Amino acid sequence: MLNTKKLGGSKSLQSFTSQYAIYIVLVLLVIGITIYNPSFLSIDSLRNILIQSSTRAIIALGVAFILITAGTDLSAGRIVGLTAVVSASMLQTATYANRFFPDLPQVWLVLPILLAILVGLICGLINGIVVAKLHVPPFIATLGTMVAVYGLNSMYFDMDPNNSQPIGGLRKDFTKIGSGSIGTGQYSIPYIVLIAIFVAFIVWVIFNKTKLGKNMYAIGGNVQAAKVSGINVAKYLIYIYMIAGALYGLAGVLEASRTGGATNNYGNMYELDAIAACVVGGVSTTGGIGTVPGVMVGVLIFTIINYGLTFIGISPYWQLIVKGLIIVAAVAFDMRKYAAKK
Repeated sequence: MLNTKKLGGSKSLQSFTSQYAIYIVLVLLVIGITIYNPSFLSIDSLRNILIQSSTRAIIALGVAFILITAGTDLSAGRIVGLTAVVSASMLQTATYANRFFPDLPQVWLVLPILLAILVGLICGLINGIVVAKLHVPPFIATLGTMVAVYGLNSMYFDMDPNNSQPIGGLRKDFTKIGSGSIGTGQYSIPYIVLIAIFVAFIVWVIFNKTKLGKNMYAIGGNVQAAKVSGINVAKYLIYIYMIAGALYGLAGVLEASRTGGATNNYGNMYELDAIAACVVGGVSTTGGIGTVPGVMVGVLIFTIINYGLTFIGISPYWQLIVKGLIIVAAVAFDMRKYAAKK
């Protein structure tokens, strides 16, 4: 009887650890850095972590859509870069000396933002069509898009009279989105953080309360079963890639606003951080599994690694090693769970 109770307790502990491992890692990471340097838990540090996490979270949420369908998206970072350049090029002040479009009047703020999001959506549409209609594996399809989008962005960035010069002199009403906040002092809440939270809520609703979300999980869980059950897999895959592209577009706009400028190298390698955050956050590489809270925590973990280890003076090279080990461990853990289910 005693052994049975011990066995049951052991299984309960194992189940708890498995279910909440990501949150345990986050807490341990924060505790470890705080012990080394107690000022890490200051309001300013936490604020900086949230600001740095905001655009990365939106990108990761877009990537999560794709991963849950058992796909992947290597084009996310380059789409972010393209949309950052597009929005920034149209939102410079009238008095800035090196304007991208010297004769462009001061347009309504919303128009370039919507245009950039539309550009991201179109990139996602192309990915979706290539994957769903041409049956090109997502890895290859999005790799091709990644290269093509970077080339397109570089051509646009090199247009006269800009000639590949960093885009600066952005309007204050635009940069305020990325640097402004509600309230005053250290307890103010940055707009960009509120936007990320709102986007996360919308994505949570899509994942959990819509037909699109239900079908997305079904496609990722077993695409053949999804087809047999009457789901139009191609249509929903295209929708999913379009939504992801729009999220990348929004992230590009926010990144340009936050940094006050843009170049064609914006977004480089962001897709790898996003994929890693998703995997660490519990999005299965085999599809069909993933949650919004998990993705958000995954993003926070990688932001804390980047910011926290720099904060305590750890070499950036060690940061890469730590991130790599975490990614491998997360994928190995995910594959073990998948093998156990089979």
